[in-house]
This record gives sequence, C-alpha cells and structure tokens, in this order.
Amino acid sequence: MLKRFRSFFVNLILPAFVFGGIAGIFTGAIVMLYKFCAHHVLHFSEVGYEFFRHNLYFIPIVLVATFGLALLFYFIFKTNPDAKGGGIPSSIAILRGIITFKWLRTLISVFFMSLVSFLIGVPLGNEGPSVLMGTAIGQGSLFNSSLKRNAWQRYSATGGACAGFAIATGAPISGVLFAVEEAHQRISPMIIIVACVSVIFARITSELLAPLLGVGLQLFPSVQLTSLALKDIWLPALIGILMGFFAVGFLYCYRLINKLFNKKLKNIPLYYKIFGVFALTFLVGLLSFSFISTGHELILSLYTAKHSILMLLLILLVRTVLTLSANTNKITGGIFLPILALGTLFSAIVANALEAIGLSSEYYTIILALGITACISGMMKMPITAIVFSVEALSCHNNIIYVIIASALAFIITELFSAKSINDSVVENTVKERYFGKKAVLIDTFVTVKASSFAVGKQIRDILWPANLFVLSVQSTTQLEAEVDQHGGKELSAGDQLHIRYSTYENSISQKDIVAILGEQDF
Repeated sequence: MLKRFRSFFVNLILPAFVFGGIAGIFTGAIVMLYKFCAHHVLHFSEVGYEFFRHNLYFIPIVLVATFGLALLFYFIFKTNPDAKGGGIPSSIAILRGIITFKWLRTLISVFFMSLVSFLIGVPLGNEGPSVLMGTAIGQGSLFNSSLKRNAWQRYSATGGACAGFAIATGAPISGVLFAVEEAHQRISPMIIIVACVSVIFARITSELLAPLLGVGLQLFPSVQLTSLALKDIWLPALIGILMGFFAVGFLYCYRLINKLFNKKLKNIPLYYKIFGVFALTFLVGLLSFSFISTGHELILSLYTAKHSILMLLLILLVRTVLTLSANTNKITGGIFLPILALGTLFSAIVANALEAIGLSSEYYTIILALGITACISGMMKMPITAIVFSVEALSCHNNIIYVIIASALAFIITELFSAKSINDSVVENTVKERYFGKKAVLIDTFVTVKASSFAVGKQIRDILWPANLFVLSVQSTTQLEAEVDQHGGKELSAGDQLHIRYSTYENSISQKDIVAILGEQDF
C-alpha cells in the first residue's frame, strides 16, 4: 500500500503540481503584462482614430503604413506559421496532438503581432492570444528534454492554456472546464488536476500583479440583473432558440467567407488579403469605433445605453464580416470576445424588439446576459462552460435554471443542423493547410509498456496519446488473453502489451510521442 501511494505521489501528484504550478505562475505573469500592454494599445488606437477623423488628409499615409504592416505579418507567417489566427483553435490542435509548434518563437510573435492588430482596430480579442501564449509557456516550462518530461508537455501546456483563458476572461472555473469540454473533450483526473493547479497559481499571480499594473481581473463588472420567475420561462427559451438559429447562420457565414478567400481568391497573395482587412477596418473605424476593435467596450456600452435596431443591425453586419475575414486570413488575435460582442448585439436587437411589443425594460440586461450565454453554447459548442461563465462573469447566479435553458436550447438547435463549432471549423482548416498535399497513413501495431516509463501506474484514459490513436486491447503478463478496456480505466503496468491503431501524417513524430509515453520500442 505504501509503495503504491509513493508511486502515485511521485509519478502523478508531484509532477502535476510542479509542472502545473510553474505553467500557472509564468502564464499569470505574462498574460497580465499582455493585458496591461493591450489596454494601453487599445486606448491609443481609439485616440488615434479620433485624431484621423478630424485630419482626413492623413488617410493615404495610414493606408501605406497598413500595407507595410500587412507585409510584415506575411513574412512573419512565412517563418512562423504557428502565430497565425485566433489562438484558441491553434491551442486546441496543439493540445490534442494534431500539430506541433515552436513555443518560444510563437510566444514572442503572438504577443507583439496581436498588439499590432489591436492598434489597427481589427475586431479580434486578447483571449485567444492569451490561451496560445499559455500553451507555449506550459510547454516551454519543461526545460529538461528527457523522455518522461516530454510526455508531460501536453499536460503542462494544457495547464498553461487553461490559465491563459482564466486570466483573460476573469473566470477561473471556466478556465478549468476549457480543458475538459473544449481542449480535450473528455474528463480525466490528470487533466483536471493539472488544469486546477495551473489556474490557481495563475490567479494568485494575477492578483499580486493587478495592483502594480493597474489591470482589472474581471472581464465584465458585476451587474444587478432581474431575477426571473417561473412565469418568465418563455424568455430564456426564446433567447436560446433565436441564438441557436443565429449561431447556425453565423457558422454558415464562416464557411462562405472561408470559401471566398481560400478558393475564389486563392490566387491573390496573402499580404494583399491582410491589407484588405486592415484597410477596410481603418476606413470603417473612421465612421465609428463601434464597428471595430475587440468588442469589449461595445459590450459594456450595450449594457448601459440603448441603440436603434437599425444601428445595431449595421454594427452586427460590419463586425461579422470583419471578424470572419480577419480570422479566415489568419490575422493574429482571438475570436472569443468578438463573438461575445456579436451575441450581445443580437441579444440587444431581440430585447429592443420585445420592448417594442410591450415587454418591460427591466428585462433588458438579463436578456443580454442570457444571449451571451447562449452564444457561447451555440457558436462554440461549450454549453457547460457557457453556464459556468454566466455565473462567474455575467452575474447570473440568481437565474441558474434560466441560464441552463438558454444554453441547452442554443446547443440543441446547432446540433439539429449539424453545425460545427467555430473552433472545430478553424482547427479543421488549419490541419488541411498544415498537411496540404500529404496523405495520412493508418498504423496498426503492438507496443509494450516499459519499466519506469511514463505510462506505468496510469490509466489509459489519463494518458494524452498521439492524435487519433486508439488502444484496441491490453494484454498483461498475468493474462492469457488480451482484454478490451472500453472505458479507459485500466491501469497500465510494466510489461503490458498494447494493441494500438492510429492515423498520422508524420509517423516519425507519432512514434517519438509513443516512445515518450511507453519507453523505447522496436517499431
């Protein structure tokens, strides 16, 4: 018993705390510094747009400068493709073992390139870069390159990603749920332990740094919301259904815009496409700052002031086109917050329409909160995270049942139409781009758990295997026949023989990952 406890502590608990804690501390520090820089860059951007509105003769100079920045993005993407895009989809692909990346180069590139995006006013957010930087920090925190530590890299990277999400959004529980509902889409004790430890240490670090940097920890301020009664149950049901259909339409628009840029306009160099997004952003931003930027200030303004339905529709249309165009062309920046802005705009339209037919204005803010919740559930297919986020960040603790209704119905609608989440769609396109022209090979083989390897003493479901790898059966040294472990709860021991099957584009990398987990193999 003592030997088993020692093995459990040394092989699982201690590394989880050490690696998760290191990832959390460094991620908390870097993301807080990033939020500090982003806050000042966004303020400078807004001041700059106000200046250019009154000095239109500077427009040609700005357009030339944006073309230079488009060329800069293009050349950085050529040397470091991992810095492309929203951040969260890239992190998901890395954490699932679908793609690999250079952590330090990606960390530096994403930090500075996303700030340039904010300066221009591209409607992208800071949460995606925060998650990707956390992923990079988590992987880079394992300085020793021994095989056993390599096997821990994706766990540590998962902790960093969760910490980045938690600090960027001010929602620590949602950060933990990000690991199981979105990043890995499965529940594993090891994943949960590492995620919790990283988020705890990141939160402590951010609370220590917040007063020094003058950066707030919460994404949204606490708001007093109307508590719904049972007679109001139709309201969250209506919002959930409407947001579900809006999510289906939005995800369809993503496919259309992606097809436009990557098929219809595929012969146009990427730097021209990036310049087109930059130029359109600048010209639209001269009309109103509400059309551009991250969307955070827009969401706050919608909570406190009302706009006409026509104006809301116009902002919704412009921001949808700009956000999807920026993401499709891989401009660095997140799409979580901009999508929340779109959900808030749509919810405000619904609230104004309901008020026009007689609904009391006291329901306005709760409609926005329920709409944001349903938006996360529908567009990102994260219903549980959406519910928890609504309590942590949107002050919905008095309306839990109604939050669940809105989240569940939005999710059901998107499922009925077989709509993929925006993150899964981007991951799929990233994989197609990364392995264009390559063909996946199917490998069916037997491997052995070596003594003192990473896998010893761990359950099958706890191990982050290479992408698309399935353990078909396990035969231990004490068994005559192989055993099929349907639920992944079997604990592996030295000498166990595993029948595995996997598909891969780069078998050498997959074999390296298998060796890191099981020990040296005779492939």
